[in-house]
Amino acid sequence: MILATAFAQAPENWFNKDFSNDGVRGVSTEKTYQELAKGKSTTTVVVAVIDSGVDVEHEDLQGRIWVNAGETPGNGIDDDKNGYVDDIHGWNFLGGKDGRNVNAETLEVTRLYAHYSKIFKDVDASTLSKKEKKKYKIYKECKEVVEKELNGSKAQLAQFEMTEMLYKGALEEARNIAGDEKITKELIEGIDPVGDQNKAIAVRLLSGALEEGLTLDEIEVQLEEQLKGAKSYYEGQASHMYNPEWNPRADIVKDDYSNSYEIGYGNSDVEGPDAGHGTHVAGIIAATRDNDLGMMGVANDVKIMSLRAVPDGDEHDKDIANAIRYAVDNGASVINMSFGKGYSWDKAAVDAAVKYAQKNDVLMIHAAGNSSQDNEVSSNFPNDKFVKKKIRKKKNTAQNWITVGALSWKKGEDMTARFSNYGKTKVDLFAPGVDIYSTVPQETEYASYSGTSMASPVCAGVATMLRSYFPSLTAVQVKKILMSSVVPITEKVKIPGSDEKVDFKDLCVTGGVVNAYNAFKLASKTKGKKKVSKSKPKA
Repeated sequence: MILATAFAQAPENWFNKDFSNDGVRGVSTEKTYQELAKGKSTTTVVVAVIDSGVDVEHEDLQGRIWVNAGETPGNGIDDDKNGYVDDIHGWNFLGGKDGRNVNAETLEVTRLYAHYSKIFKDVDASTLSKKEKKKYKIYKECKEVVEKELNGSKAQLAQFEMTEMLYKGALEEARNIAGDEKITKELIEGIDPVGDQNKAIAVRLLSGALEEGLTLDEIEVQLEEQLKGAKSYYEGQASHMYNPEWNPRADIVKDDYSNSYEIGYGNSDVEGPDAGHGTHVAGIIAATRDNDLGMMGVANDVKIMSLRAVPDGDEHDKDIANAIRYAVDNGASVINMSFGKGYSWDKAAVDAAVKYAQKNDVLMIHAAGNSSQDNEVSSNFPNDKFVKKKIRKKKNTAQNWITVGALSWKKGEDMTARFSNYGKTKVDLFAPGVDIYSTVPQETEYASYSGTSMASPVCAGVATMLRSYFPSLTAVQVKKILMSSVVPITEKVKIPGSDEKVDFKDLCVTGGVVNAYNAFKLASKTKGKKKVSKSKPKA
């Protein structure tokens, strides 16, 4: 029976629940383990998490972290001769040999603008060749975006700094008015704010304090938190994301950035300075299910390989390409990619790595993006479309790639996440991605995050389950099973970021939500095409 409860907030563990049993559109993980998987053997699956880093010490990830058996910790030697020294749990492509790490980074549009400015800043466009004019067009487009966003961020930052000064003065005025008296309606009505901006704001603050039952000190704390968050956002935009002069990589990583196929740069610090995002993703896939701690991941026989390649800003194509190759070469069967951007520096290098993963039977799961955009008309990189035209009968699209949109726990027309990107042919399916409770750094900490960044690992967890219970299935077979076994959404839903309603099938290829129960049943009836090695995976 379908439960009719209208949840006021996200139900606990909702992404693992079942719609028919629990009334919420999770992926039926618990139902699968209870009814279909009980007593069945598994094979350990290595999942590469290409992200901001993972806290490998977290309590709920103990026993779930990949260990490079061919490497001796801390001896400064590349024992397994894979090109990376002391890569015990993965690799950090954003680090320096001295142990420092890149955190704040520019956006790709800014890097392209800075690069092409050196070539086209003072050029006469009429003198350019046809090939040069294509690059010049990119330069002009990037220039417009960067200058607009940079100036806008600086203006917003100045506005918030002015607002902060105004409210500080108004808070002082409000305290002077209230004194030791209790804030009452009569006190507020006795104030004449006409012609005095300070008093007018003070009245608003006093009214807010009375209405919410707060003291002025508590109101001040709330204001500081709100202003701090807003200022931090625009400071980041102005100081590094849209700042063409910002280039921490040159000083820290010191790689040859012109060579997308260089390896060995970086360091072995797989956590980095801010592993919140990556640790959250890792928990969704792999947090221990039977330890009575925190939360339960989707997969139950899995090792997480941490590949740090996503900074506070846009990732570099070179790092992503190298991270994919590292994952393939070191035994990963599934790669989760909860990142994306609107421009690409060297898509060909990423495409080559994706083809390498496809050739080696590795499944890739990618987040659709969080801009409420239609990926049919707006670019989102990386993606499954190869930049080079197809040769003879070779397909120009990666067959081992799934793009995932985000679903909310809400019902009816509000079930799509308002931030999620979508696309009738560019997004394959949807998965839970709103208010997902998972692991974050500091060993015993947990938090709820939202994003297609959370939906992607939910799907990756289901894919991992299939590869674990049915190891003879190829990556392409697993993709086909996941897409063929979705729970179709027949209700009209809001287009993300809009109140316009459409059929769910207009938002993604399958018109449905990934489902472990359906996928498991279909997988059990599918003959695998892969020869299963009796040797244990490298973990």
